[in-house]
Amino acid sequence: MPERRVMPPPDGYERVCMTVGYIGTPFHGFALSEGVPTVQGELTAALEKILRHRVSISCAGRTDKGVHALRQVVSFDADSTRRSHRDLARSLNRMLNPQIAVFGAELAAPDFDARLSCTGRSYRYRVLNTPVVDPMSADFVWHVREPLDLAAMRIAADRILGSHDFTTFSRRNRSRPTESLVRQVRDVRWVPTGDIIAFDITANAFTHQMVRSLVSMFVEIGRGRRRAVEMGPALAARDRSVAPSPAPPQGLILRKAHYQSR
Repeated sequence: MPERRVMPPPDGYERVCMTVGYIGTPFHGFALSEGVPTVQGELTAALEKILRHRVSISCAGRTDKGVHALRQVVSFDADSTRRSHRDLARSLNRMLNPQIAVFGAELAAPDFDARLSCTGRSYRYRVLNTPVVDPMSADFVWHVREPLDLAAMRIAADRILGSHDFTTFSRRNRSRPTESLVRQVRDVRWVPTGDIIAFDITANAFTHQMVRSLVSMFVEIGRGRRRAVEMGPALAARDRSVAPSPAPPQGLILRKAHYQSR
C-alpha cells in the first residue's frame, strides 16, 4: 500500500488524538453515512458543538454496522484557544455516554494521523458455544450451538500467519477494484474462556469483512463441515465464492490500534 503524506494542522490549530470505545449495536458503523446514526457522525456533531468549528475526523479501523470498539484511536484538528483536552474528553462523555466513551484526549505531533500513522490493528471475535444463547450477551457474541473442534480451528488459523492475499476472505471495494488485498498477519490464536471461544488476530491492516469471513470459515471447520487442510487452498484460490458468508457483526471488537510511539 503506497504511503500518503500527512498534512499538518492549519495555523492556529493543534492536532488532537483521542482514544474511544463504543457499543456498535445502535450504529451503522463508524464512517459517516447519510440518514443513519454512525459513530463518526455522533463524535463529529459533539466536537463541533463544543469547539464551535468544523471538525474532520481520521480513525484507525472503520468498523461495520454492529461492530464494537474497545480502544479505537481518532485524530482531528482543533482550535488551540478553545478548550483544554481534559475538559474536552469530559464534555464529550457527558454528551455521548453510555454508547460512546472517550478514554482520553491529548495533543499529538503535527504529522500524526490516526489512520495513516497506524502500524497495526488487533481484533477479537467472540463465539458463544452453548446449546442455548445467554440473552445478556447476545449483542456481543455469535451463538453457535454445535460443539466446535477447537484443535482443528487452531490448525486452520495457523495457516494465515504471515503475508497473504486475502481476496477469498474480503469484500472488495468497488471504487478501488485493483487495490491490493495482501495483508500481513502477525499474531493469531483461539482462546477459550468458559463457554466463550475468542479469536484474536493482529495484522498490519485488514480488508473489508476479513476477520468475520475468516471466523466463519474457522467455525465451518470446527463444526466438521470442512477440514482444516482446506484453509490453505481456500486462501490460495483468491476467490470470494470459496469462503462462506461472513460471521455476524456483533461478535467483533476492535481491541487496539498500534503505533510506533504509543
